[in-house]
Amino acid sequence: MSIVGVANAVFGVSDLEEHQRFWTDFGLSLSHANEDEAIFELPSGSRITLYRHGDPRLPSPDPFPGDGLKETVWGVENADVLERIAASLVTEVDVRRDADGALHCLCPDGQPIAVQVWAKRAVVSETSPVNTPGHYPRLNQHRIWRRRAIPKTINHVVFFSPDYVGSFEFYERHLGFRYIDHSKGTGIFARAPGTFEHHSIFWVNCDLPIAPDHFKFMHIAFGMDDIDEVMLGANIMEAKGWKNASMNSSGGISRHRISSAIYYYCDMPGKAGEAEYHADTDYLDDNWVPRAWDFRFGSLLWSNNAPPIFRGDNIPWDMTFDADRASFEPFRKSKPGKSVVEGKLAEITIEDEHAI
Repeated sequence: MSIVGVANAVFGVSDLEEHQRFWTDFGLSLSHANEDEAIFELPSGSRITLYRHGDPRLPSPDPFPGDGLKETVWGVENADVLERIAASLVTEVDVRRDADGALHCLCPDGQPIAVQVWAKRAVVSETSPVNTPGHYPRLNQHRIWRRRAIPKTINHVVFFSPDYVGSFEFYERHLGFRYIDHSKGTGIFARAPGTFEHHSIFWVNCDLPIAPDHFKFMHIAFGMDDIDEVMLGANIMEAKGWKNASMNSSGGISRHRISSAIYYYCDMPGKAGEAEYHADTDYLDDNWVPRAWDFRFGSLLWSNNAPPIFRGDNIPWDMTFDADRASFEPFRKSKPGKSVVEGKLAEITIEDEHAI
């Protein structure tokens, strides 16, 4: 099954005009807007869609209080893939079809998702070679000079989950997502099979002190060409008055250890979550061997303002390869079972009467 990325991120918001201003300043291109909605489109064809709370096009019931990402729409290559996913999903959850064939369902953790056929566009990226004191491939050349940050893709989404192991396994058995890394006790990183970014989704454990006790949106990350675009975007957002106050944002521009990505978070209006500028992440394929990390390493925001438990050079690099998923067991909240997906036995979790 080939899910090729996030086709649409559907937000429910209180102040449509303020959110529209945020995404315009962030660098997205406005495709359409009226008094009820605003739609932005990225070069990849991914969309950010804003609806006012109460709009009938939003999932019902609302998955969590307040502003935020209410439905993640995953894109697939063709109708055959869509039908295979539909046949798998109906074995466990109720599925609704739109007139255009798109699937909608509610995951066991409370996350509304949709799946649709999507013609993802190829993205043209360009960046300058990086000079160092001992290596200067950009000899007698000036760097590319940028005037504004232009996000190219939606790289990943992040949610709080009351059962993060179960959340990943639902995505794996029905949508074909690949297990990438486990920050033990904190969350699981997973990659859509038709993408190469380190992760397409990350679930954060609701049992953490910083987390809510229910499913909730945390942030969405956008692929940028290089660190110059990340810095430029950060400076523009600051100049436009978008102050950063969250734990993620307070560290400024930095780099994640677990995925190698350069990042900068911007707080959305209405405490809706964060939008992340994201560059130079690890890119992976199916030869990747999953890893399990000490939670301090896996969760680290490598910055001076991160909480003390995540700072310092004494954080152990106690990585273990985890192809057998032994690291899952201490954090598993439901019993494993078996399901047949595309003719192969896959580990699953039996959640309710819809399960096989």
